[in-house]
Amino acid sequence: MRVYVPLTLSGLAEAYRTGELGAGPLLAYAVTPALREWYLSDDIEELEYAALNRAALASLRLLAADAGAARRRVVVAVDVADGAAVADPDRALDPSALGEVRVTGTVRLAKAAAVHVDSDDAEEDVTAAADALKAADAGDDGAQFVVDGAEDHELLWYATQEIPNLVGLGG
Repeated sequence: MRVYVPLTLSGLAEAYRTGELGAGPLLAYAVTPALREWYLSDDIEELEYAALNRAALASLRLLAADAGAARRRVVVAVDVADGAAVADPDRALDPSALGEVRVTGTVRLAKAAAVHVDSDDAEEDVTAAADALKAADAGDDGAQFVVDGAEDHELLWYATQEIPNLVGLGG
């Protein structure tokens, strides 16, 4: 099963250093039955893109909680065993938890299929979105518009071999 793990660049650097995204339960996003129902699509690529975007929002939340993190959203696409990722049945229909799963066990970075990261030109909008997130969550429409502005930036696709360059360890 493909899951999308939200991180920050410093979290990605730590994963590169240790060889793992972390020991479970690990928050990730995937194509869940609730996500399928919400998006009313049978196109797996569209559904995976929706799960990726949910993970990007979770990455933005990580940035909002860590003022020192580089202002670029990071999502790692990783393949795990089908039974390793489970949606919380109590949150399955909560719109804020669409696609959310908990991954049990250790998730090795070697299982990653790709890394998705904002480009440098997204940093200003991502910074503004992270700063506006709390107000947006409280119902401020103007703040929500700012948060949505980060979504105007597509996350770039990187091969896992490019992680050292992404985290500043490349030659």
